[in-house]
Amino acid sequence: MTIPGLSLFYAGLVRAKNVLSVLMQCFAITGFMSLLWFVAGYSIAFGTDGVDPGPYVGDMGNLFLANVSIDSVRNGIPETLFVMFQMTFAVITPALIVGGFAERMKFSAMLLFSAAWMLLVYAPVCHWVWGGGWLGSMGLQDFAGGTVVHITAGVAALVAAVMMGSRKGFGSTAMPPHNLTMTVTGAGMLWVGWFGFNGGSVLATASVESANSVAVVFMNTNAAAAGGLIVALIVAKLLFGKADLTMALNGALAGLVAITAEPSFPTPVEATVIGGIGGALVVFSIIALDKLRLDDPVGAISVHGVVGLFGLLVVPYSNPEALLMGQLIGAATIFVWVFGASLLTWAIIKAVIGLRVSKEEEYEGVDIAECGMEAYPEFKGGK
Repeated sequence: MTIPGLSLFYAGLVRAKNVLSVLMQCFAITGFMSLLWFVAGYSIAFGTDGVDPGPYVGDMGNLFLANVSIDSVRNGIPETLFVMFQMTFAVITPALIVGGFAERMKFSAMLLFSAAWMLLVYAPVCHWVWGGGWLGSMGLQDFAGGTVVHITAGVAALVAAVMMGSRKGFGSTAMPPHNLTMTVTGAGMLWVGWFGFNGGSVLATASVESANSVAVVFMNTNAAAAGGLIVALIVAKLLFGKADLTMALNGALAGLVAITAEPSFPTPVEATVIGGIGGALVVFSIIALDKLRLDDPVGAISVHGVVGLFGLLVVPYSNPEALLMGQLIGAATIFVWVFGASLLTWAIIKAVIGLRVSKEEEYEGVDIAECGMEAYPEFKGGK
């Protein structure tokens, strides 16, 4: 989902002079977050199996996966498999934030933020919700990452967009996507990858019952994506008079985000409706953020933050074990924590090494400034 799905989706939406920077950021995040997850992230989020976890962080005796072996079992599956599955969430969540600062951030600042954010923000939230922490114990229901992945990434992307400011010329100069074929390819990979994202969260396929549970999640995941795409396309057609491809793609992703918090309880019809509402929300949210002059080049804040919140709050509609008040408290708590911690992290990095490339580097393209090469050296004038 991260490589190549998300990286292609994002890279196609930016201008030609910034393609490589987005690809490099997503690729580097995958490697760095993978290692950091093994070193400390898993321990913070889940601790050691068999040890009562604290309410705020996991048991830290599992650093460097010290107590994980091929014989360890967690949630009914080999713990090594559980470590790897959860690692994919820890990788993609920081990568989602790239959309909030695309085309204007220093590569070094991005790496520092991603590393600090995964360990200090994502991993604790993961523990609170999934690792035996206080929000999960309080009753917050999040099946596959509506809060842990999408709301956290959306809020962090919001902070990034505010801290970074707009791209030079935003609002006065046209900044169209440079390659929607690339974006469609990435969106298709994300759609298919989401079956693993949601279906894998069942954590079992060894019995008829568990296999059926996975199949239900698959069915609802696809229905929500389809609903989001269709409604976003209709809304965009009504508003703009055109079949807007970028809105349709973000609508499909919005449908997937909307169903992520609870894909196991709704009927396919309900999942389609949930995804459809997510598709409408993302169109209006993108328009609203543009009017507020909040520069989010790929729609990350709208897709993951706004629709992620909707998906979390609609869980009680289908899941009788979820309470609206519990979902609200969880969402508010995570918003405050992620916003404050992200803001502090960005502020420290800005004071130490700076966040943004220079005006000249931004004009020439972040690819040249940060990667030392161009994606399309034989073509000029694509800035």
